[in-house]
Amino acid sequence: MAIGRIIGLGNPDARYTNTYHNIGHRFVDFLNAFSRAEGMPIPAAKSGHYMNESGRAVAVLLEEKKLKSEEFLVVHDDSDIALGRYKLSFDRSSGGHKGVQSIIDALGTQAFWRLRIGIRKPPAVGEKRKRAEELVLESIASEDEAVLSAVFQKAADELRPRFDE
Repeated sequence: MAIGRIIGLGNPDARYTNTYHNIGHRFVDFLNAFSRAEGMPIPAAKSGHYMNESGRAVAVLLEEKKLKSEEFLVVHDDSDIALGRYKLSFDRSSGGHKGVQSIIDALGTQAFWRLRIGIRKPPAVGEKRKRAEELVLESIASEDEAVLSAVFQKAADELRPRFDE
């Protein structure tokens, strides 16, 4: 797969900046810094729409850049994946992620790449598992910052050759 564009999902308001739901935006920030340090420009942008309206932003981007759906990568949080892990996938259902479902609805296809970054920590003993809606809007715990940085680095390293194709 050759990637023509990366779009990180999140919410535009400042109150969401440091939440797990803005992992896509944070990855784009990391990737832009990474690409400058490596001297390799990577076409990455943040969605300026709210998560549940992400499809509009992606549809406009694909139209403007004349890209096919399989030529772009969406980066987002995934509460079904453990913190510290990520999955690169193609042509998959939304799995209940409303931002991804918005993109599928807007494009009329699920044939696009996704980088799903895990945000789920195991519950403490005796603690009930949080619902995704609760978890995603929590502020990122300070002890999770290093874990996320390591995941971002691993994912960036895996994606890098896909820009050289």
